[in-house]
Amino acid sequence: MASSAAQQPSLHNAARPDTRDGPRRGTVLLLAVAVGLCVASNYYAQPLLGTIAGDLGMSSASASLIVTVAQVGYALGLVFLLPLGDLLERRRLVCGLTLATSISLALTAIAPSGALLLAGAVLTGLLSVTAQILVPFAADLASPHQRGRIIGTVMTGLVLGMLLARTASGALAIVGGWRTIYVVAALAMLALTAALHRALPQFRGTAASSYPGLVRSTARLLVDEPVLRARAAIGMLAFACFSVLWTSLAFLLSGPGYGWSDGEIGLIGLFGAAGAIAAQLAGRLADRGLTTHTTLVGAVVLLASWGLLLLGAHSLVLLIAGIVLLDLAHQGVHITNQSLIYALRPDARGRITSAYMTCYFAGGAIGSALAGVVHARAGWAGVCALGAVLAVALCLVWAASSVQRARMRELRSVASAAFMGAGLLALIAVVLRLAA
Repeated sequence: MASSAAQQPSLHNAARPDTRDGPRRGTVLLLAVAVGLCVASNYYAQPLLGTIAGDLGMSSASASLIVTVAQVGYALGLVFLLPLGDLLERRRLVCGLTLATSISLALTAIAPSGALLLAGAVLTGLLSVTAQILVPFAADLASPHQRGRIIGTVMTGLVLGMLLARTASGALAIVGGWRTIYVVAALAMLALTAALHRALPQFRGTAASSYPGLVRSTARLLVDEPVLRARAAIGMLAFACFSVLWTSLAFLLSGPGYGWSDGEIGLIGLFGAAGAIAAQLAGRLADRGLTTHTTLVGAVVLLASWGLLLLGAHSLVLLIAGIVLLDLAHQGVHITNQSLIYALRPDARGRITSAYMTCYFAGGAIGSALAGVVHARAGWAGVCALGAVLAVALCLVWAASSVQRARMRELRSVASAAFMGAGLLALIAVVLRLAA
């Protein structure tokens, strides 16, 4: 009996409560699935924007706000809910949030108007912050030498959740209309709640502060930690690029150039799943200390991808190539960022995640909002120009952070990458001009 009790994890133990060698494989896989389902809730609407707009009498600009308000809700959850992971018992917190997310998805499924649908999207985004409580949970369970790999595995679930959500929603829309995906997702979150309660260890953070103190200290971390500050800005711009693409892509594919159905548009998300490969690779490279290389390569590829996407307006092959490259670059940069920031303050991983991911999803909300406006006024070419500008800004932020750390070799590399990307875009512009 004593032996059995000794094996039970302590609520107050901030060490790895699963095993000394890190979490079991089954636990890691469950975390990956959970993160994917939680984050998918914010992306079901993207391939259905045209259909939802027609059904509820919304304009295309108003329909694009579904994505924007979901990101805003997510950002609010990161600010006000995520710090609780350093204070409360995490298994109870996670299960409570997944149960509430199931209810919000059910409410979205029965929304009779655009206004109520937007309200449901905000609420779902707020509650689905569970995904970002589970990621630092995985980092706490992991041994230092395997942290990058485990984060990469869990983030693979997040990548697949974001991208395959579009495929699932498009397929189910064909079967039963756009509301079907929200009914199925609500039931899936109920099942996930039961699985997490059964499988996750109890775990309480070590924060001794009150909740208001935790929220204040989250903002303070951005001031005190220059690496966190720089990586938050880089992550914000990378996710802005990602959101610009996926918010506007449905309008391109449903327009006169392609004329695709909701189901066909949803299938394009399968190509974006290539980002899962980058998540695994970047995590392993981070364990080897090669974070500089992954950031530089990611910046160059992110910029170059917009040239292919511009040409993709009239070529499906080039469009798919651009999608794959952009998702590879975005995920490579994102996983590298997380590997670096989680090494800063092990006692404050919840708050570090809150600070970083708030900036990250604020970038997503800004990118979605800008994409809707730019597409309405300048079409697909304007969207690609917007994405390229954001990618150049990412390169400049990384260059500025390199100056602050006096790494002139990295600065020269980033400057070369920026010039190469700019040259590539200029070459594409010349080719398009000659072709016209």
